[in-house]
Amino acid sequence: MATRAEKDACDLLDADHRAVKKMFKEYEELSGSRARNAAQMKKELAMQICQELTVHTQIEEEIFYPALRLAFKDTDLLDEAAVEHQSAKDLIAQIQGAGDADEMFDAKVKVLGEYIDHHVKEERTEMFPKARSNRKLDLMGLREQLETRKEELMSEMGATA
Repeated sequence: MATRAEKDACDLLDADHRAVKKMFKEYEELSGSRARNAAQMKKELAMQICQELTVHTQIEEEIFYPALRLAFKDTDLLDEAAVEHQSAKDLIAQIQGAGDADEMFDAKVKVLGEYIDHHVKEERTEMFPKARSNRKLDLMGLREQLETRKEELMSEMGATA
């Protein structure tokens, strides 16, 4: 049994959540900026947010959620998470495919942030506590798998984990 001082899979995923939330806050601050390069900075930040979320959802779907499905009797939370992921992926595709003249760009980024906030809240308050109380799950082993896969995906995308 892991001590809480050690970082488990939930801690790793939550660190991603905090990093992306910080990026959404930066984006919001840029939205009020009068700087000449604010539009370019927003676009770059939005692309970084999309990349982070793409990798995050992929490692959850490939590693974390399947492990939880095997351990949990009730998988309603996981079904909801899958639907939330699909909604986020749809918005990410729209943001990544948007041209410079897309007047809905800010709205899409804002709504994506709201989707993610909702999803994170459910993971933190429901899914993670349930995972941590389940004796069938090796959350330390899962963390290592998640870290390895995240590094692989970030490397494939030309980013750093």
